[in-house]
Amino acid sequence: MWDDAFPSFLIGLREGLEGGLIVSILVATLVRAEARSRLPQVWTGVLAAIAVAMSFGAILTFTAASLSQTAQEAFGGTLSVIAVVFVTAMVFWMRRSARNLSGELKEKVTGALAMGTGMLILTSFLAVGREGLETALFLWTTARAAGESAGPLTGAATGLVLAAGLCWGLYRRVLKINLTKFFTATGAVLIVIAAGVLGYGLRDLQEGGVLPGKTAYAVDLAAGVDAGSWYSTLIQGVFNLTPTMTWLQVVAYALYLVAVMTLFVRGVRATAPKQAAERPAPEPKAARPRRRRPAWVIPAAVVALPALLAGLVVALARPKPVGDQTVAVSETECGRGFSTPKPGRQTFQMHNTGSKTSEVYLVDPATSAVYGEIEGLAPGTTRDLVATVAGGSYAWRCVPTGGRAVTSKALRVNGGGAAKPVVPVSEQDLTAPLKAYRTYVQQGLETLVTQTRTLEDDIEGGHLDKARTDWLTAHRTYASLGAAYGTFEDFDRKIDGRPDGLVNGVRDKDFTGFLRVEYGLWHGESAKDLRAPAQQLTDAAAGLRKAFPAQAFDPGDLPLRAHEILENTLQFELTGDTDQGSGTTLATADANLGGTRELLTVLEPLLTSRAPELLPRADADIARLQKLLDAAHDGTHWTPVDQLDTADRQRVDGATGQLLEDLAPVPDLLEIRKSA
Repeated sequence: MWDDAFPSFLIGLREGLEGGLIVSILVATLVRAEARSRLPQVWTGVLAAIAVAMSFGAILTFTAASLSQTAQEAFGGTLSVIAVVFVTAMVFWMRRSARNLSGELKEKVTGALAMGTGMLILTSFLAVGREGLETALFLWTTARAAGESAGPLTGAATGLVLAAGLCWGLYRRVLKINLTKFFTATGAVLIVIAAGVLGYGLRDLQEGGVLPGKTAYAVDLAAGVDAGSWYSTLIQGVFNLTPTMTWLQVVAYALYLVAVMTLFVRGVRATAPKQAAERPAPEPKAARPRRRRPAWVIPAAVVALPALLAGLVVALARPKPVGDQTVAVSETECGRGFSTPKPGRQTFQMHNTGSKTSEVYLVDPATSAVYGEIEGLAPGTTRDLVATVAGGSYAWRCVPTGGRAVTSKALRVNGGGAAKPVVPVSEQDLTAPLKAYRTYVQQGLETLVTQTRTLEDDIEGGHLDKARTDWLTAHRTYASLGAAYGTFEDFDRKIDGRPDGLVNGVRDKDFTGFLRVEYGLWHGESAKDLRAPAQQLTDAAAGLRKAFPAQAFDPGDLPLRAHEILENTLQFELTGDTDQGSGTTLATADANLGGTRELLTVLEPLLTSRAPELLPRADADIARLQKLLDAAHDGTHWTPVDQLDTADRQRVDGATGQLLEDLAPVPDLLEIRKSA
């Protein structure tokens, strides 16, 4: 998290120090003018500036959330570029104005004292407000680039707290800082960070279709760089440099960095102008006595007003239900109340008016492609369905439990670009992949039976060293059949069950299979003691081979297992949780990876037509993880996972996590839907 926190920490520290210095000067000016009674007006202006900044951040966050994915990319990219402009201007302004800032502010405060309460509040508000808006905008862009908010918020909060402490020390004269050197050093670092934000913003604009060159890559190191490694995470978090960058990103990054850094360095070297002499502060005019209002009224108003305005903007930006009526879901009224929607992200209120729990889909009636869906809508209930609407035809398809599918009248929407519906998958579509995978599993079981018999013979003959080698070979074969676990029923527990939850643990009579034999082989049990567990394993493997052809294999398991195999690997094998002494859980992970690869091969035709970019990305992830696993063994010897050094273990975990993330859409893409 700290790598994502650093850019925000720096902006919080710098902007906080700028704002704090401004407040310190305002307060000092009033104290010297013997106008301490006016200090609450300064703090009211500061409070208003903070409220506006926080409201601005809320507007950015909730407005973006209401947009379609493409619009979010364009919106975020535009604001990233604007943030770069603001930060660049701030860096140069502070370098140019820092020396004369005190005199200028004192002059403004003196004038405000003569003009009354409102003017003093406005002066402090404007002086601090700019820093707050810049902080909110840059923090929002860095959080979006990081993909999470905890790190950036923590970094910004830390920077602001530190800045407040420094400003207090400066005001009390217990601390001295060379502010010129401070702003010069942080300015140079911020220019480097801003270059990365610019590149990230331009990439968002390309993803959003605003700029061309989305697939024109200048740098593509995805196959050779571990995106989850500490150094890759550091570079991406701090500098926004990624293993894959387009030509536009690279050129813009280089041009901005060279041009802005050159101008900044030249400005630092230039001779600084002499500070203008401070004008004597005129005596403030005596104000006419006024009826005093409660002290809390103005501070409460300056906080409430921005919050109310922000809430109004967010409310207006949220997608509204289409039309005044909800859309009916039932066999007899499917789609009643549906009127032609406007292009963009829309929310439909779906109300089940029938007597059966139903599924409902927003579809293209010509292709049955799905734009949005709700499953399990109970009778009499209403739920929101959010979908992105673009040019094309739209209809509702209602599928009551045990009833027939009903499709509403289609409506045509003009304009609005193009949405990306999911082409539905039927059981028929999965017939060929399922047949191919069943053949793969059946062949694997034939091999498994032969290998477990060899293992049993080793133990029967007292050849325990050979048994350890043959145990691993057989276990890897079974581990490569991961997609079929849901079909193996009780055989999976007999063949590969863990001792977790058993009353007597590894000594329990129900602890059987590969892990039971592993425990004995690596904990000094005799061949005599291992004969029974080995025979049980062989019998279970043979029983599974015989039963498998008649076992039901749910076609929906195929896309689910594409993600779940490696999810289990990350949970059990890569933590060493299943290790019973052999230290070969990385070998099991390698076999799981092979099973995942085989599964993606049989699903390739369906995935390529629905998400053509998914498999190339997954293939690169698999190659990266395979390379890391290959480095963890020498011949038949595998490094135990707990003996990997921290960096290597993080690389393996990171590569597995990245592959899981890229495979996450598979179950949704290939879910069997009744809309077809």
